[in-house]
Amino acid sequence: MLAYITKRLLSLIPVLAVVTIAIFLIIHITPGNPAAAILGMEASEEEIQQLNQDLGLDRPILEQYTSWVANVFKGDLGDSIFMNQPVSEAIAEHITPTLSLAILAQVIAILLAIPFGIIAAYKRGSIADYTLMGISLLGMALPSFLLGLFLMLFVGVKLQWLPVAGYEPLSSGLWEHMKYLILPGISLGTIQAALITRMTRSSMLEVLNLNFIKTARSKGLHEMKVLFKHAFRSAFLPILTVIGQTFGTLVTGAVVVEAIFNIPGLGQLILNSIARRDFAVIQGVVLVVTLMYVTINLIIDLLYGAVDPRVRLDRK
Repeated sequence: MLAYITKRLLSLIPVLAVVTIAIFLIIHITPGNPAAAILGMEASEEEIQQLNQDLGLDRPILEQYTSWVANVFKGDLGDSIFMNQPVSEAIAEHITPTLSLAILAQVIAILLAIPFGIIAAYKRGSIADYTLMGISLLGMALPSFLLGLFLMLFVGVKLQWLPVAGYEPLSSGLWEHMKYLILPGISLGTIQAALITRMTRSSMLEVLNLNFIKTARSKGLHEMKVLFKHAFRSAFLPILTVIGQTFGTLVTGAVVVEAIFNIPGLGQLILNSIARRDFAVIQGVVLVVTLMYVTINLIIDLLYGAVDPRVRLDRK
């Protein structure tokens, strides 16, 4: 087990190396000058060059990259040019709304998708199956931002059940915190629910046709016990994989939804930083999100053994 974990951790090193290089090159190749953005349009060329020198942006790209990577290993992501604070502090301030939104959206997706997928598989070829698959197809085709706008219009404006936009921290109370996240959570979770539903149905259909399910039914076991204790447990590995991947997608893909609902998460932070050409913040946010994504996938891999005893991590 320890050898497997070590191997998986080592395999992340080249991935992160490629990510850091790609982040750094794309940001620095993109047209625009943060010094010019800071000083404004009336700044002279001499003033811009002087600020570039003060910020270290006049150094060769390779030298800037190696310096940044060395500081990252020390836990220093640099300082924001515009916010006058360390990048790590800016990320810490904005990561909680993003994680809260992603977790709520994932919970909504799982609560909808798994029962729908099981019912669709159990009722294969029936009206219920066609209806649920049609709904899931619609959910995959409907953009999250468009669903978010519909929810804002009907639930927030016309019915006035929930706030249209904004955010309250958890310190304001659980309900105050949650009511601002329900609509964006539904917007994000619906698409993920569609993917998980289809995977659940497909995985369950494969298992329901196996001999051990027929044996369990022939022994007179209750159908719910056959479905959930035997079939669903055996079918859960691919479902778990999709859940892990969709959670990573929720964290990385919440930018548009956060902007629509005015949630001060990582999405809003990186959009503002791109507009300002705040290199350090962009690099730090993308690096942290990438680390979160690969960590989630590592955790999913390690959970395989707990979910299915047939999987032996120590043999890999």
